[in-house]
Amino acid sequence: MPLAAPRWSVEYVHAAPESVLTAPDVLAVIGFGAQAPHSDDPRYLRVALEPYGDSPLEVWRASGPVQCGRDGDVAWAEDGALQFGAIELDEGDDTLPGRSDIEATADRLYRRLIEFVQARGYPHLLRVWNYLDGITVGEGDLERYRQFCVGRARGLGEVEPHSLPAATAIGQVNAEGAPRRLQVYWLASRVPGTPLENPRQISAYRYPRQYGPQPPSFARAMLPPPGSAMPLMLSGTAAIVGHESQHADSVATQLDETLANFDSLIAAARSQWPSLPAHFGAHSPLKVYVRDRDELDTVKRALDARLSPEVPRVVLHAAVCRRELRVEIDGAHG
Repeated sequence: MPLAAPRWSVEYVHAAPESVLTAPDVLAVIGFGAQAPHSDDPRYLRVALEPYGDSPLEVWRASGPVQCGRDGDVAWAEDGALQFGAIELDEGDDTLPGRSDIEATADRLYRRLIEFVQARGYPHLLRVWNYLDGITVGEGDLERYRQFCVGRARGLGEVEPHSLPAATAIGQVNAEGAPRRLQVYWLASRVPGTPLENPRQISAYRYPRQYGPQPPSFARAMLPPPGSAMPLMLSGTAAIVGHESQHADSVATQLDETLANFDSLIAAARSQWPSLPAHFGAHSPLKVYVRDRDELDTVKRALDARLSPEVPRVVLHAAVCRRELRVEIDGAHG
């Protein structure tokens, strides 16, 4: 029996989770910040990143009907073609000798993730989000993001670099005295997409040794599976050209460089998908991560000046994976 063609879209809505989750095609709903509502539905995920200004829910829609449940530490939802999944683990449990908490936790989480998607028949990761506390805490190879990259790669196991998913890794601030927690959620498919790289940037998995013992394990974007009704999936993108950060003294100029990277990435996608729009529009929902609280309004105003009002977006206070990077954006485009 042929597999169903995947369908997936993302929208930002102002509503209670319960009212959105009644729709049979809702694959996931994501709320942001401490004031986000609560729900026990496995499709609902709260992300501890505070929104600036507008605070909508992020709603994923698939073909439906969607089934959902929990399997131990995994919350999941599936429609027969696509799977939403989420795992949250406190650091410090079962840490192995010689490994940091974040390295061991990332290893354990990704082993569980890979085991789960394969067992459920959705072995192809298309898009992954990683949110961890204190992402740039520590010096040199002891920096937590570098150690996370080591643990993630170990948990992923033997994998062809050209098959890595699109991904984001962002820092969140935990409450005083609260345990550090790694939160990972994903979109997986029964059939593979096509990873895409940016001509202006070195592939992250080929970064030189100066960025740590293990290069980051992700592609710059993911083209959807053939025959699907899905957008281009955009990884976390910042002001990096080649492998080097740019414009450390200006968040506005970093934002311009980030948008230039998106222009390059979309152009690369259009060489394989000519009907893809050349610029962001109403079907290009974006998440914008801003490191410094004092620059949130600056970034919001700059986005208002540089993007069409029809581009859906939410601005979040969050730490980027390099200390000199002030802003990062991810999203979808179709």
